[in-house]
Amino acid sequence: MTEFSAKFPSRRGFLAGTGALTAGAMLGLGPARAAGKRKVSLQLGWLGSNGILGEICADEQGYFADAGLELEVIAGGPNIDGVASVAAGRAQMGQLSSSPSLMLARSQGIPVKCIAAGLQQHPYAYFSLEKNPIRTPQDMVGKRIGTQATGKILLSALLAKNGIDPKDVEVQIVGSDMTPLMSGQVDAITGWKTSVGALSVLGDQRVDLTLWDAGIHLYANPYYVTDTSLSEDAETVTATLAAIAKGWGWARENPEKAVDYLVARYPNLSKEAEMQAAPLVLGYAFNGVTAEKGWGAMDMGTWSDQIATYDSLGQFPEGAPRVEDVATLDILSATDADRPKVG
Repeated sequence: MTEFSAKFPSRRGFLAGTGALTAGAMLGLGPARAAGKRKVSLQLGWLGSNGILGEICADEQGYFADAGLELEVIAGGPNIDGVASVAAGRAQMGQLSSSPSLMLARSQGIPVKCIAAGLQQHPYAYFSLEKNPIRTPQDMVGKRIGTQATGKILLSALLAKNGIDPKDVEVQIVGSDMTPLMSGQVDAITGWKTSVGALSVLGDQRVDLTLWDAGIHLYANPYYVTDTSLSEDAETVTATLAAIAKGWGWARENPEKAVDYLVARYPNLSKEAEMQAAPLVLGYAFNGVTAEKGWGAMDMGTWSDQIATYDSLGQFPEGAPRVEDVATLDILSATDADRPKVG
């Protein structure tokens, strides 16, 4: 799940491509009514996984129904532009893997804004082995780093942040499995710490250097809606996020049952693997920040730093977006009483 350097259509191209939609859909107006409930759609940036553990629990525990809502989860994938789907009104809310996608979309005039951070720290990491460990950014000097094409910008950001000349690090584009590391083709390889299945081949020889610990602070699983939804249907946005927050709180207190719910909805997932992943995911969803400010909390300073980092690397050809256009704390404030304050 890497969406760090996704490309989006220009605002003109986006509007032209959605001309066939109705005016209401284009503006992202209120959700449809179904069986006495307001139907809301959540567009994922990727396939259904433990990234929506809280949503599944909220549905099973009746939190959406209690709020008069009916949730529909729409899977994403490599050929699906989830941001365009939300911006065009085909879904009322979206969840992406990584925060840079929203900054890039906003910089290109697409009117979407983040309302909550599903994971407080990004699980993205550089994995190496004990026989040749990379524990700090400086350990990368003279080494071969394997990363997916979309991860090249992250490595550039990491090197710049830590004053390392890019010429001193060899970059190799790899796939999503750990084979290049195990075979010695690279000295480190990128992935998510929550991908326990893929990482299992590394065993107890695994060494982790997270992007966050290397100084690049990104949010994972950010939730976003359109500007119009915020101005014209904030009530539904607030109710939806409140239900999701309660679901994540329930998952934290009942992780095994939460995994049961998840694999029942997605039989392709392994319960054994998800039981290993659940503590990691919940550990990223709840920490000291959420103990004080509640699930989903965000820091506008962190957003400003992300924008500045990407701007310094020339990632906003149409100009860097303003932080207030990328994220808002209004929905978090409106759901303060509903968001679990635990960590």
